[in-house]
Amino acid sequence: MQPLAGQDLLHTQPHPMHWLATATAVSAVVALASVIQPPDATATTAHGAKSGRHTMAAPGSAASALAAPDPAKVTFPVNCGPNRLDVVKKTSGDLDGDGTTETIAVVRCHSVTGTPPSGVFVLARQSDPQAAPRVVATLLAPSQKLSVQDFALQGREISATLLGYSTFDVPRCCPDVRKSAKWQWSDGKFIQSEVPAGTSTAGV
Repeated sequence: MQPLAGQDLLHTQPHPMHWLATATAVSAVVALASVIQPPDATATTAHGAKSGRHTMAAPGSAASALAAPDPAKVTFPVNCGPNRLDVVKKTSGDLDGDGTTETIAVVRCHSVTGTPPSGVFVLARQSDPQAAPRVVATLLAPSQKLSVQDFALQGREISATLLGYSTFDVPRCCPDVRKSAKWQWSDGKFIQSEVPAGTSTAGV
């Protein structure tokens, strides 16, 4: 799979990340891409992520009986250079109520120091059962320079704690800002909601 058009990619060296200490509640829309559209069939979201439509399968159909997409078989739109890409968290569920199982994967470039930014991707199977799963939505782009913690799926609601940095002087190993984010499928698209950020990450 080719990288999604317009999406910034990870690099081999960590870059400075800048966070505001506070943020107002925001809402962003991420539409789920079609598993039968070509990889470049995309639509721009409020966060600049690329996505498109998702084709529903009837509950009880052959497609719905397939196992959850395996992130190990996916080519993610992330460039780690000579370093490997790590799938650090994953979970699966029927996110849109169409009877099929999608997988949500949290990935980042491997690093022995610092905290590389994370990407959160929704994976779905293609119509050909022999084909590798594909990325159908980007919930969090690595270019947003955030790290994911406490990732979970409850029902059809995806939640995560996002970590970042209040200033350029904060060591890249030790994020000092956190906020909570949620994504949920509604009216044919993912709706993202966030709560105001805080500056205390004691116990992280």
